[in-house]
Amino acid sequence: MTSATIDHPSLVLAAFAAELKLADIPAPVLRRTEDLMLDWLGSVLAARSARPVQSIERFALTMGPADGPSELLTSRRTTSPMFAALVNAAASHFVEQDDVHNGSVFHPAAVVIAPALAVAQSLGASGAQLLTAVVAGYEVGIRAGEFLGRSHYKVFHTTATAGTLAAAAAVGRLLGLSPQQMLHAFGSAGTQSAGLWEFLRDAADSKQLHCAHAAASGLMSAYLAQDGFTGAAKILEGAQGLAAGMSSDADPARLTDRLGTRWALAETSFKYHASCRHTHPAADALLQVMTQHRLAPADVARVTAHVHQGAIDVLGRVTVPATVHQGKFSMGTVLGLIAVHGRAGLGEFDRDFLAAEVAAFRDKVAMELDAEVDAAYPARWIGKVSVHTADGRLLHGRVDEPKGDPGNSLSRAEIEDKMQRLARYGDGVSAEEAKALCGRIWALEETARVGRWLG
Repeated sequence: MTSATIDHPSLVLAAFAAELKLADIPAPVLRRTEDLMLDWLGSVLAARSARPVQSIERFALTMGPADGPSELLTSRRTTSPMFAALVNAAASHFVEQDDVHNGSVFHPAAVVIAPALAVAQSLGASGAQLLTAVVAGYEVGIRAGEFLGRSHYKVFHTTATAGTLAAAAAVGRLLGLSPQQMLHAFGSAGTQSAGLWEFLRDAADSKQLHCAHAAASGLMSAYLAQDGFTGAAKILEGAQGLAAGMSSDADPARLTDRLGTRWALAETSFKYHASCRHTHPAADALLQVMTQHRLAPADVARVTAHVHQGAIDVLGRVTVPATVHQGKFSMGTVLGLIAVHGRAGLGEFDRDFLAAEVAAFRDKVAMELDAEVDAAYPARWIGKVSVHTADGRLLHGRVDEPKGDPGNSLSRAEIEDKMQRLARYGDGVSAEEAKALCGRIWALEETARVGRWLG
C-alpha cells in the first residue's frame, strides 16, 4: 500500500474513476452492467405516472428547456442533461424495485445511470463509453457508502449522500476529467450530499427528491470541475469532511479496497419484491415456511422477524402505513402480502396494502434484533423468521441469500421479464417497444452513438 493510498484515498479513488477504460473491465462485469441498466430502466418506466415523479417533472419543465439532447423516459419529452437526470433519477426509486448493494446499503442505479445516460445522449457518446462511466459510478458510490459505515445509515439515506459522488464519477468519466479534476468534482459533490430518513415518519415524498438531487448535483459537480471549479481535496476523509460530520465508524481503507480487482458492481443485488430491501430476507423466509407447511394466513398466530439493527432503524418507524409507498417500509405489511398472496409485487401493494386480511396479518408481526443476523450485516442479509401457528406449533424459516442476491441472482430471462412487467405497469411503452429496449441494452457495447431510447 502506497503512502498516497493511506494519506489521500480520495485521490486514489478519483484517479481510478478518471482513468478507467473499457478494456480494464472484465467481460462478466460488463454483462452485469447491462443487466443492471435494463433492471433500472424497468423501474423508471413503472413510475411514469407517480405523483411525486410528475411533480418533479413539472418543476423540470418549468425551470429547464422545453427540448434538448436528453430524454425524459417518463414522458418522452426532451430537455437538458441536468433536468433529464433529475427526473429519471426521481423515477428510478419510486416503485422500490431498483438494485441495491448490500455492503454499502446503497441503491446505485438510480443515481448513476440516470445522469450517465442523460450526459451520454447529450455528448453523442458511444455505448462503450456509457458502460465505462456506469461502472466508474458504481465503484465510487459503493466504496463511499462502505466507507461511511453503519452509523451513517442510521440517520442518512446513503443513496442520497454517497450517490452524489457516484453521479459525479459517472459524469466525470464521460467528460474525460483528469484525476485532479475528478477530485475537485468529488469535493463539490460531497459538500452537497444530503438526505435524511425523517421523511419516513410522515410518508413524505423526499426519497424521490433524494435521488433527483444526488444525480443533478453530481452532474453539476463534474461539469464545474471541467470548467476549473475547485472542490475540497479530502471531502470524504478530511477533518471537516463527510465522515467527520456524518459517521462515527468511517473506514478510509474501504475507499480503495482492491480497486481494479474487486468489482463491487458485480456484488449488486436485484430486488425481487417491490418493497424496502430490509424486508426481503424475512419475506423470503416466511414464504419458505408458508409453502413448506402449506399454511394459510389464518393458520398463523404470530411471526417474529429476526433482523439486523438497520432494519429496525428504518422499518421500525412505520406501524400502520398511510400510503402505498410507506407500506413498502412496513415489515408487517410486506409479510402480510406474502402470507395472503405469496408475493409482494406492485399490484399487490396497490390493491391490498390496507386490505383487512393483510392488516390482520400485519398486526401479528414483530421485529426482533438477532445477534447472528446483525453480525453478518451489511455484507450478508440473512432472513430468519419464527412462526407460531394457531395450533401451537413453532416453525422456523431461514434464507441465507434472498432472491436477487449475487449467489441467488436473476437470470437474463428473469430480468427481461421483470423489466417488461414494470413497463406494462407504467403503461408508457408498448410490448414491442419494451422488447426493443432489451435488445438495445444487450447491444450497448457495440453501439456507436447513444441516442434516444424511446422514439
